[in-house]
Amino acid sequence: MAAMKLGNFTGNDIELCWTTNLKAGNQIVQALLNASIPFTKNSKRIPFFKRDQYNGADEILMITVNPHRYSQARRVVDTVDYSYRKRLVLSNY
Repeated sequence: MAAMKLGNFTGNDIELCWTTNLKAGNQIVQALLNASIPFTKNSKRIPFFKRDQYNGADEILMITVNPHRYSQARRVVDTVDYSYRKRLVLSNY
C-alpha cells in the first residue's frame, strides 16, 4: 500500500528550530497552532556523555514544517516573546 500524501510531499519536512527548553518549545508550538501552520514536533534523547554540550539537558525538541510554509512559520516564530525566542536555535533555509 502506498504512503499517504499531503500535497506533493511525503515526509519532506524541513527543520524550523530546535531547543532544549520545554517552555520555549511549547510557546512556539502554541504560536504555530494559533496561526494554523502544520508542523511536526519530535524529541530526541541526548546521550549521557554528550549532555555537557547541551548544558545538562537530556532531550532536544525539534520542530519541522513543510517547505512551502517555512517562511510563514518563521514570521510566526519572530512574533513570539524574545525571552522564549532566544532559547531557540533557528535554521536558515
